[in-house]
Amino acid sequence: MLKNAVIAVAIATAGRRDVLADTIDHLRRQERLPDELLVCPASPDDVDADRLSLAFPEARIVTGRRGLPAQRNALIEASGADVMVFIDDDFLLAPDFLIEVGRLFRERPDVVVATGHVLADGIMSAGLEFDEGASIVAAAGPNAGGEPADTYNAYGCNMIVWLEPVRRHGIRFDEVLPLYAWQEDVDFSRQLAPFGAIVLAPRLRGVHLGTKRSGRSPGRRLGYSQVANPIYLWRKGTLSSRHAFGQVARNLAANVTKSARPEPWVDRRGRLRGNVLGLVHLVTRRLSPSKATDL
Repeated sequence: MLKNAVIAVAIATAGRRDVLADTIDHLRRQERLPDELLVCPASPDDVDADRLSLAFPEARIVTGRRGLPAQRNALIEASGADVMVFIDDDFLLAPDFLIEVGRLFRERPDVVVATGHVLADGIMSAGLEFDEGASIVAAAGPNAGGEPADTYNAYGCNMIVWLEPVRRHGIRFDEVLPLYAWQEDVDFSRQLAPFGAIVLAPRLRGVHLGTKRSGRSPGRRLGYSQVANPIYLWRKGTLSSRHAFGQVARNLAANVTKSARPEPWVDRRGRLRGNVLGLVHLVTRRLSPSKATDL
């Protein structure tokens, strides 16, 4: 690894213009600013270009096909960095996050993918507002440290990638997984697994707001993807049978048990209908991730 790696922050976004703007403003609080900031919107209206350039005059807007995997691939192609920090458009970094990224890759030259410690994750609830998330980051205080530990895959909301093996082996996010995708972070991590370590690094801290405002797949589409994508990745060979079928079983069980009294922020019945259609397509050999786009 390089002693002083060039670090890029890369954000794929869709339909959350104001959320993205707040996240980028918060990024200015980094004690070590990114060497590159790249944003790939699904459409031009998804990014406030004036506000972006005010916060980061050197930032670049990257054009890519709509869909999280395609947008993240466009970000890889556009960057000359050594390390790419993929974050969701609603992920807030602790102030020392990028300093700790540099430290991690200096001290662990075997690491190819890392993911940080999520202090709070709004994806498990109605979501966190920006001020709530920023307060949680601020309250976390000084870094308590901790050694990186091996993990199966990075969590896509904060996914730190050493780009040399990505370029050398032509590794990309799988664009067969459409729209917001599902399990694309697992697939990408496992593609890189033969070339180094995948770690959970507790010194990398942040908050995932889990914003529920647009930009994500409706319930039926997501439910179908909850079946189609793990099975596709199992057949592809990047997801073990235990992980693939366990993921399908857990999602189906959650959607069945919670459909009677669903959380207000989750379309459980839509997800369940998507799950059932996916299982029917599995039995009838018509299952394909791309069919989620037709729902």
